[in-house]
Amino acid sequence: MAVPFGSTTRPIILAIVGDSAAGKTTLSRGIARILGSDRVSVLCTDDYHRYNRQQRKEVGITPLNPECNYLDMMAQHLRLLRAGEAILKPHYDHRLGDFGPPQYIVPQPFLIVEGLLGLYWQEMRNAYSVRVYLDPPEELRWRWKVQRDSSKRGYTEEEVLRELSIREADSAAYIRPQRNHADVVVSFYPGASLRSEQNGDAHLNVRLTLHGTLHHPDLSEVIAEDQSGCVRSTLGREDGRAVEYLEIDGSIPDEPARALERCIFDHLDACRATAPADLGEYSDSQTQHSHPLALTQLFLVYHLLRARQRDEVEV
Repeated sequence: MAVPFGSTTRPIILAIVGDSAAGKTTLSRGIARILGSDRVSVLCTDDYHRYNRQQRKEVGITPLNPECNYLDMMAQHLRLLRAGEAILKPHYDHRLGDFGPPQYIVPQPFLIVEGLLGLYWQEMRNAYSVRVYLDPPEELRWRWKVQRDSSKRGYTEEEVLRELSIREADSAAYIRPQRNHADVVVSFYPGASLRSEQNGDAHLNVRLTLHGTLHHPDLSEVIAEDQSGCVRSTLGREDGRAVEYLEIDGSIPDEPARALERCIFDHLDACRATAPADLGEYSDSQTQHSHPLALTQLFLVYHLLRARQRDEVEV
């Protein structure tokens, strides 16, 4: 992607928050590919755990609990990064369940902050230009976590399910309330069609809950022209606030999906944006493509590039 930047060194920061195995890394990797890996730094807030895996068992605490994390250090590092300063941060190896050598992070034009508790404190929330919360149905998230942790982190299925049950109270108390602080809530969910059941995650639907804290692109024209019935926009209210729901079915044909992509790119014309070939790809047992994932990635990139433009004008 060719994106012109001014002389400012302050990064535009995207927060991607959600429970364990909600899809944070899949979404952030796709966004980084669109923006260009040389223009993106990634910070995982799970690196700020206070205890390693064995110590958590001994203490009887889950990593979802704020007391299990150095939130003050995390907030300080976000302030420094937003100011364009480098940091030396801790590093947690999920595969080993222990800490590795600290990592030196230099802020690029864009910084993606992903993890469990990135929206927990107001001080953290102030650092972000765009705040996203991932909110898949719990049944789907549990399936993703079992699949990931048993194949990549050395757990058995029974161990993962037991850990999920132990974490449930902390999920409800500390993770899910962060949804209220997001600009965009992203919910991938299974459709009712047989095709969705047969083809798995490639045909998951997505619902974007859009809050008025950001000025979202106008997709009304392309939605009105859509003949597939796979794209819908409705208005609603949540906690007394007006929201817009943008829904995209996983069964959307190629042409309507490309029309939506072109519409978003039209809004980004001044940034000379071009789509990479792997837009919307994710790894399952093999590489798959999802139109709803691709459109979600583009939608969030739109907000990041607009925030970059606003920041340069202010500077």
